[in-house]
Amino acid sequence: MKYLCLIYLDEKQFSALPREESDALWAECEALALELERRPGFIAADSLEPTTTATTLRARSGGMLLTDGPFAETKEQLAGFILIDAVNLDDAIRIAARVPAARFGSVEIRPTREFH
Repeated sequence: MKYLCLIYLDEKQFSALPREESDALWAECEALALELERRPGFIAADSLEPTTTATTLRARSGGMLLTDGPFAETKEQLAGFILIDAVNLDDAIRIAARVPAARFGSVEIRPTREFH
């Protein structure tokens, strides 16, 4: 079954980390991504640029409304994702538990629903 692990963290808290800590965290994230790429069932993983670079689209009444920034103000922002084909939820949890950013935020694990 496919699972999307959505990685959230507080961008302000993360940007306030000393350079050495943030560099070490990025290195851990990259090492995990490289390891997962070699794992059967790996589909994709990536980090996202900060929410200040986001554009939100809303389609309403036949029109399109674009706004800068994220859709909602939240304490934690979507920072990245991992998409895997795991044996079961326990397998997906084992992988998500290794995400370094979880120490600063959270990882939401959701099964995907395939279109047929």
